[in-house]
Amino acid sequence: MPREGSLLALDLSRRRIGLAGTDAGRVVVRPLHTLERKGMAADVARLAALCAERRVAALVIGLPLNMDGSEGPAARTMRGWARHLAEAVSLPVLLQDERLTSEAVRQAIEDGRLARPKPGAPLDHYAAAVILEDALRAMRG
Repeated sequence: MPREGSLLALDLSRRRIGLAGTDAGRVVVRPLHTLERKGMAADVARLAALCAERRVAALVIGLPLNMDGSEGPAARTMRGWARHLAEAVSLPVLLQDERLTSEAVRQAIEDGRLARPKPGAPLDHYAAAVILEDALRAMRG
């Protein structure tokens, strides 16, 4: 993982990809937006374009571990997807535990730290921001 340069975090689900990013100094984490999935090739092409546009140094991808920390089928699938994406965009990838990110987003909205979204609006980009904040905290030790 490079020590500097902007990061792009992804919260991947079957239907959507939540995106969050940092500035080049990795000081500010911003939820960006949520993409609707369009298939592997189209998703990779859109992510590659975004990485180039934002001059991304590395990717952080949420790893869906079981609550006991073990890896199930979803985590194994995500590892494969992350490997494929890393090769396609030629960037290093960090897999970050994403347990309880949805709860963290819900709590932040309730506490007023995040604006209350419109009913039915996707929250995946907020989850990506939590994943990215957790990864940065872990990198700083």
